[in-house]
Order: sequence, then structure tokens, then C-alpha cells
Amino acid sequence: MPNIKKRVVILGGGFGGVYVAVHLGKLFTKKELAETEIVLVNRENYIVFQPLLPEVISGSVELNHVIAPIRRMAPKALLYTRDVESIDPVARTVTLSPGNRPVPLTLSYDHLVIALGTCLDDSKIPGMREHASPFKYLGDALYIRNQIVRALEEAETEPDPEVRRRLLTFVVAGGGFSGVECIAEMNDFLREAVGAYHNISERDLKLILLQRGERILPELTESLAEFAHRLLVNRGVEIRLGASLKAVSAMAVVVEDKATRALETIPAATTVATVPAGPHRLLSALPLPQDKGRIVVDQHTEVPGWSGVWALGDCAAIQQVDGQTSPPTAQHALRQGKTCAENIVASYRGTQKKIFGFTGLGKLGSLGRRSAVAEIFGIHLKGLVAWVLWRGVYVTKFPGLGGQIRLLADWILDVFLPRDITQLRLFHKDGVHREHFEPGESIFEEGDFGDKVYFIVRGEVAVQRDGATLATLRAGEVFGEAALISHHSRNATIRAASALDAVAVSRSAFQQLLGCLPGLSGAMQEIMSARMERCVDLHEEMSVLTTNHKPSAGEKALQTTQPPTARAPL
Repeated sequence: MPNIKKRVVILGGGFGGVYVAVHLGKLFTKKELAETEIVLVNRENYIVFQPLLPEVISGSVELNHVIAPIRRMAPKALLYTRDVESIDPVARTVTLSPGNRPVPLTLSYDHLVIALGTCLDDSKIPGMREHASPFKYLGDALYIRNQIVRALEEAETEPDPEVRRRLLTFVVAGGGFSGVECIAEMNDFLREAVGAYHNISERDLKLILLQRGERILPELTESLAEFAHRLLVNRGVEIRLGASLKAVSAMAVVVEDKATRALETIPAATTVATVPAGPHRLLSALPLPQDKGRIVVDQHTEVPGWSGVWALGDCAAIQQVDGQTSPPTAQHALRQGKTCAENIVASYRGTQKKIFGFTGLGKLGSLGRRSAVAEIFGIHLKGLVAWVLWRGVYVTKFPGLGGQIRLLADWILDVFLPRDITQLRLFHKDGVHREHFEPGESIFEEGDFGDKVYFIVRGEVAVQRDGATLATLRAGEVFGEAALISHHSRNATIRAASALDAVAVSRSAFQQLLGCLPGLSGAMQEIMSARMERCVDLHEEMSVLTTNHKPSAGEKALQTTQPPTARAPL
């Protein structure tokens, strides 16, 4: 039978979206609930309590103890764990990605709440998408933790001191709350963890915080920011002000000094990016009024000129009663969710809507190891007192009594027990993925094991053997296939001649493609034959150039014992 119920569709499972569903379930009467369907769309079936994500990295809080199930928080809502494919505010429909069956789902709505938040804008910094770890979701925190432990394990048995230094260098880009809290917990975890290793000590660790501005924590007063700066430096964190991230590769980051415009390459195996934040990909296609990627709404959280369309949270520009635009924080999103729910109910009943009147209670930031900074109702706190307040506020704000008890138990046990340093191999690199290299970086060396084949998307590489450049490969060409086909080690060195973007295919994936994709094996053989001819031509040219050269006794011996061979490089 056709659905004759009115429908409220909420997009996004952050604080804003979930609490709209929570309050709608409480505000609607039984009769109204019988006539209304509350739909919540989110990729996951849980909400992440993001202020606690840094403690997942350090292990002071269990992974599952920073999340709460949406179904228990909002039992009156119908939850779709899918992605949003498109929004059509003219037709008043939303299209969701396929679920178990490969069929997309289109939902009509009477009221639409857009609470999609923001995403990391990795398009402006080369290599960020391929090699920097974002820090926004639960999976990001777990990935960073595993990456840190993996770096320690690799450094423990690495004989090359340069490689060890790179493995033990950790860079965090962004000096706001997210970046500061992230590097503080990383620093605490690493300095405790190295005690379990034989060949690593605290002096081997290098943690760098990059901040483009003139000070960290620009959201706080200068005195609190200076306190945080001194404390982190005293604990071994290197803070670089006026420094911005310009490029990231698997082996290094390129940093630009804001004052001198000088570029510096810092070898580092782990890079975490907390900036820059950009709008959700769907918002730019909407005909709704926007300001710098955020949907403009009135003080009722409704989009002007679009009846029944609401927006809140990080993706909305809401003007507060004090004239300021509401900042993208959890405390504001929670209260925006309540105001939005009240006004949706008011629209149903034809009553007066409420104005979003919240302007903020204060700001809290953890600095790790029983220290924090806080600005509450104009009062400035720092150190242990601020840390106790920080934990007290967040444990009371955590959804559900059960979650609060688990959180308290984690914090108590953390005082008495050492932090876990096990590595969970939950993340496997895709068989096909993109990689970025900066000019001069080595993709692989002669004699290395052949683990990947590369297809050049943009840039150039130099093919080298015995110090001589044999060829230059450009966009559309492939390299690295010979070692995988012949099952031998690399017979040439490949270096990036310019900034390089490439698609890497793993050994196992490439072997499967060779076996089942018609024509691929023959195409690879043709490429290798063409390279063989180029090598022979190059050898003949070199022979002509050296015709008039009288070889020394040592050169004669070398020519006698080691005749030149024409091998297809790569």
C-alpha cells in the first residue's frame, strides 16, 4: 500500500542529526508519531563522540567506548545505514545508495534536515589523499594508532639509521583543537610505548606540529594558547608556527615557511591531517543559498525560501542572537538539533517557531597526561584543574548511563595499567591505489623486490641503471611490470623526475589481471620488447661515442669478464 504518512528525513548521524531524531521522538505525541515517519540516514549505525577520539589513539579509552548506538538513542526513528547519492529539493526527494540489493532507494519527504557535516578537503595539497591520515572518524583514530605501532615495530629492526629516523618522525598538520589533542595523545602513547622496545628510546622520537597561523589554539585566548604551547614543547613536541603543508608522499612531507616562502622536505612515515575542512560533496550541487560552502539558514534553522528544508551543524551557517555565525562545535550542534526538532513540530501544529538562542558555554581542550586548558563563562583554567573539568563535562555529556560507566572504568584503569601496544592488522592496502611522489624521490631501487606495477597518471619518471639515465617515462606509460612477470628483482632504479601521481597495482592483483584479462599479457610483452629495443639502441649509441676512446687495462678486463647485456629495464 502507498505510504500516506508524513515523512521527516534527516541526513547525517553526527550530533546535530541524531539529536533532531532524539527530540522529535520525544516531542511528537503518540497520534503524531502514528502519522509521521522519522527517517535518519547515516553510513554507520552509531554516533561517534568525537571529543574522545584522540584518546583512542593513545589507548586510554577503548575503541567501542567512544560510540553509542543510534537505534537506542533514537528508538522512534527508522535508520538507513546507507550513503546519500543525491538530494532534489525541488522534487522533494532524496536518493540513497543501494543496500543489500543493487537497487538505489528514493525517499520523498515533507521535511528534510541536512546535517551532513564537513569533510577533509584533500584536493589542494598533492599527496594528501594518498598518504596523509585524516582525523575525523572512528576508523581514522584506529588507523593512526595502528600506523604508529607499525612504525615502532619496523624501526625496532631497521638497520639503516636514515630509514629509522623517517619511521620515528610523526607530523600532524593543523594547530587547532583537533591537531593539538591528536599530537598530545600521540606523544603520550609513544613515549610510554618505547619502553617495551630494545633499540628505540625517547630521544629517537620526533613529533612535529605544523600550524599556519602565529599561534596554536587560535580559538582560545593568547595566554591559554601560550600555556599549551610551552607544555607541549616541554614534553618533546616540536611546534612550527607559520608553517603550512604543501605536499605529502609516503616518505616525506614538504613544508612551506609562511614568512620566507622557503620549502623544506621533512622525512616522515606518518602524517596526520586535521585541515583543511571542506563542504560535503553534495552541497555544491544544491540550489540552496550558501556562504563559503555552508547552507544559509535563518534563526529557526530553516532555509529561507525553501519551506520544509532545514540545515544545522557544521554544514550550516546559522546566525546567533549575538550576531556571530554559530561555530562548528558539538555543543552548538546539540542545541541546534533541539531547536530544529521543536520548529519542525511547530510547523506540524501551526504554532510559533523558536529562535536558536545559544551562544556557547566555553571551550575545552585536552593536552594529554592530566593536563588541559579551559575557558568557561569567561573563566580561564589550565593544568590539572582544567583536565578534571574536561573529563567531568564529557562523561556527563556522553549518551547513556552504560556508556558513561564504561568511560569512567577506562579512565580509572588507565591510571594503574600500562597502555596496550598491540597492532591490529585490520587495514589492508587496496590492490589498486594511488600514490604520490615528489621530485627526486625513489619509487624503487635496482635490486628491490618487485611488489607493484605503476601506471603514470601525471608527471615523469627517470629510468636509471648504474647511475645513467636510460629513459624518461610520462603520463600514460607503465613501469615495474618486468620484475612481476619474470619473478626477478628490479633491474633498474626509478626516480620521480617531477611531481608524480601514479596508480599502483599490487603483485597479487596484477597476477590475477594477467591470468584473466584478455590481451593484457600480450600488451605487457609488447611493452617489454619495445623497451628491449630502446636499450639496444642506447647501447649502440654509447658504443659509437666510445669508438675513439682507448680503454685502460681495467676497462679491458671489465669488458672481457662482463659483456654488456641488453635487458629491458624495470
